[in-house]
Amino acid sequence: VQLQASGGGLVQAGGSLRLSCAASGRTFSRYGMGWFRQAPGKEREFVAGINWSGGSTYSADSVKGRFIISRDNAKNTVYLQMNRLKPEDTAVYYCAAASSTWYRTNTAQYDYWGQGTLVTVSS
Repeated sequence: VQLQASGGGLVQAGGSLRLSCAASGRTFSRYGMGWFRQAPGKEREFVAGINWSGGSTYSADSVKGRFIISRDNAKNTVYLQMNRLKPEDTAVYYCAAASSTWYRTNTAQYDYWGQGTLVTVSS
């Protein structure tokens, strides 16, 4: 599956952005999906994950209550709604498809990656 992330940009602290990740192929609904991010000089970290149906989600503590992951299998798209953004949320955000119908929190458990979209939060 090929993934194309979009929706990044520059936003002030406290603002919102919605990231989208469009997937090619007809088997999108078989994959658990995740969003990760990587800030300059830091390792890539898990942000949020969603299972194949959208019925189960999980978010990192750092974004819990602010970010919401969702998916639309009819549109082959997964979303990340980011609210109350903070400067420390600044990073390149990547979507990924897991080697499972469920999400995983480890980058090694994802088979396919999008190209990343940059989110910059100004203070």
